[in-house]
Amino acid sequence: MTRWIRFEHLGAVGFGTLEGEKITCHEGSLFHQPRATGKTLILNQVTLLTPTLPTQMIGLWNNFKALGVKLGLQTPPEPLYFLKSPSSFLAGEKPIPPPAAYEGKVIFEGELGVIIGKTCRNVSEAEAPDYIFGYTCVNDVTAVDILKRDSSFDQWSRAKSFDGFGVFGPVVATGLDPARLSVRSVLNGAERQNYPVSDMHFSPQQLVSRISHDLTLVPGDIIICGTSVGVGSMKPGSTIEISIEGIGTLRNTFG
Repeated sequence: MTRWIRFEHLGAVGFGTLEGEKITCHEGSLFHQPRATGKTLILNQVTLLTPTLPTQMIGLWNNFKALGVKLGLQTPPEPLYFLKSPSSFLAGEKPIPPPAAYEGKVIFEGELGVIIGKTCRNVSEAEAPDYIFGYTCVNDVTAVDILKRDSSFDQWSRAKSFDGFGVFGPVVATGLDPARLSVRSVLNGAERQNYPVSDMHFSPQQLVSRISHDLTLVPGDIIICGTSVGVGSMKPGSTIEISIEGIGTLRNTFG
């Protein structure tokens, strides 16, 4: 397993591998034979950035059986997904800004993120693992009161795409088996979510394959796999932590 991190140091953007608190700096492309430079940094010397620069964040709805049962939802025949704007992307340790044009409930959703490593179009489920670079933690923040406020139009894009609502990181980890992972969300020190990734209707491999038949995926793009029971609202000043073993903890404050 390797944990890749992207950061800013002395005004320059860099990337490398993270072991404990030590960053081994690399050069070239994260997705094509990155080379170690011999330079190392300590984590507290850098400013954390999102581990990749996606062109798109694709989010799943109703992809976990337990939440579907709680909400009385039918098993979806195909992945149900929305897109989050790139302007929503936010790294760990950064404050999530409350929307200026919205005063309703804002919720956290702890999720697993799948990072694409190669340009991907019309791939089979068997081929899909070759196109997955690694995995990351995601907080799919949502202005939930907007979603169905207009009876003529469900506002998924707006509710999900306010600035800072697409939080992911702190690293992208390679070499993980997603079926063995669990997602844990802790709000102000209290556990709110702890669910197995294996409860998905559509696995990461199935999602990559199915979505690649609709959209071309490019290196750095992220598919966020949906969430399970336990999502809740964040008040200004709240601290929210999304943790996945092998990846780490994505930590932010709201407001």
